[in-house]
Amino acid sequence: MRIGVTAAVPYDVVIDHGALAELPGVLGSATRIAIIVPETLAGQAGLVAVRCGDRQVTLIPVPDSEAAKTPEVLTRCWEALAGAGFTRSDLVIGLGGGTTTDLAGFVAASWLRGVGFISIPTSVLGMVDAAVGGKTGINLPTGKNLVGAFHEPVAVLCDLDLLTGLPEVEVRSGLAEVVKCGFIRDARILQLLDDDLPGALDVTSATFAELVGRAVAVKAEVVSRDLTERTSVGDAVGREALNYGHTLGHAVEARENFSWRHGEAIAVGMVFMAEVSRRLLGLSKRCVNDHSRLLAGLGLPISYPEQAWQELRALMSLDKKSRGTTLRLVGLREQGSPVILEAPDEQELSRAWTAVFREAVTDG
Repeated sequence: MRIGVTAAVPYDVVIDHGALAELPGVLGSATRIAIIVPETLAGQAGLVAVRCGDRQVTLIPVPDSEAAKTPEVLTRCWEALAGAGFTRSDLVIGLGGGTTTDLAGFVAASWLRGVGFISIPTSVLGMVDAAVGGKTGINLPTGKNLVGAFHEPVAVLCDLDLLTGLPEVEVRSGLAEVVKCGFIRDARILQLLDDDLPGALDVTSATFAELVGRAVAVKAEVVSRDLTERTSVGDAVGREALNYGHTLGHAVEARENFSWRHGEAIAVGMVFMAEVSRRLLGLSKRCVNDHSRLLAGLGLPISYPEQAWQELRALMSLDKKSRGTTLRLVGLREQGSPVILEAPDEQELSRAWTAVFREAVTDG
């Protein structure tokens, strides 16, 4: 499957078994290639390096997961590029999960004010979320992705063979973003999960491949219309629709010192926003229940300690989607109809949080 993304320079997302074979054709005229890769993926880095032919390849090992997205690691990457003599005609490859491609994209965006970047995600989350759309960045102790830039890749190669052996907990986490795409846009995603949950968790199945393709198609369509997240007002929601569940989810990640997987935190965020949407936008109880049912069915968390609310609420104010002191949340009027909630009623937010926690305990 090949999905086009409209940008200043359009690019393709290739989703297939063996998609890595497309790499030589997208390297262009670069003579130096930097592969930013987690230390645990040295073997896969070797496969990528071989496909770079006779170009000078520099491997830049980084920590795994969120530990890669720090100013200290970013500086090490810059120093490695400097040591290798990288110029504006050279190219950076991000090989790894979403945290690696986020970091690698920002390295490419910031080196010499921007060099070429290719994303090769090796996780479900990386394929359906981080690798597409040009958002790059790193974290600070006070919040996630507070430093970053929009920098579109030259290409995104989603080789499904790279997911072989991925721990199931990582597959589950990545599927949280797929579920999000189902609620904000493509109802077929939700139906596939209902019809074939075992297939959704099997990275070799046709169901899984269709879910990844549909989620990427949702993101590609959304970002093509609103590359820099500037057009959302009320019911006319652009790229911000992709942030459904993320404001609270990012607060959970920060409170947990990024020890939670992204999809786990976003699952809690979506369950919370479904309840907020029921109270403020009239979202049906059935759709609210579908959130908890599908996410729990995938083995994702759907609750969080009730007493954490005030701390989480303070962290939500640091979210990059806020405008000044105004909190902005993405809610749902119904499946496929996201809405921007500006300065939502604080009492209703608190009541929604309490309701989610108590209902989760009761249901358990």
